[in-house]
This record gives sequence, structure tokens and C-alpha cells, in this order.
Amino acid sequence: MKRLFSHSVSGFTLAELLVVLVIIGILVLLALPNLMPMISKTKSTEAQLQLEHVYTLEKNYFYVHSKYSMSLEDIGFEQEKLSTQDGAANYKIDIVQAGPSSFKATATAVVDFDGDGSFNIWEVNENKDIKETVKD
Repeated sequence: MKRLFSHSVSGFTLAELLVVLVIIGILVLLALPNLMPMISKTKSTEAQLQLEHVYTLEKNYFYVHSKYSMSLEDIGFEQEKLSTQDGAANYKIDIVQAGPSSFKATATAVVDFDGDGSFNIWEVNENKDIKETVKD
């Protein structure tokens, strides 16, 4: 029988590959807790952008009707499907107060981003003051 390879083929052994995978896994476990605040901050950008949009829609409604609306439908806002309902949105938008001269809308997280039991809440008012009322 004739040999197919005339020289030996160099490579890594299975044990060496497993050691490298274990080291990578340990590094990921060490780095992940440090990344959680950054992940929460990034996801809160969604709330801020949605509240800016609600603010713009409320202002447009105010200029036409001389009052703010309590209805997201009346101002033309359509809530994206929530992540808890197989959608992409992490925040539920609600108008909690509206009157002739003021309004307040909130964005409430439907996911606990860091697993501490508190859900992130942001709010906006008629002056476009967007602030975080409950930190996650």
C-alpha cells in the first residue's frame, strides 16, 4: 500500500483546542458583568428616541387642536410590537397626562436589562425634558 503523505502534517490536538475554548469562556464570563451598564445605556437610547417622536407628534397635534392628546392613536403614534410579544421594541410608550397646556408621556421597559428586578422608565413633557425616572 502506498502512503498518501510523505511528510507529517502539523496541527493542534483536541486537548489544545479545548484549553483555548475554556480560556475564551472564562474571559467572556469576566467581561460580561462590566458590559451590562453599557448594554442598558444603549437600549435606553430606544426610549429617548421614541419619546422625542411622541413629543413631536404631540406638538403637531397641539398646533392643530390647541390642546394635547391622551391618545397615541390620535397623534399618529404606532407602538412597535414589544419584545415580549416576539417583536423588537423594548419599551412600551404611554401618555399618562395631557391637557390644554401640558402633557407627559412615559417609556417603560418591558425587559429587565440587568436582571436586578427594576424596569427602566423614561418620561418626556411639553418642554421636551426627557429624563430617566427609574434606573435599571
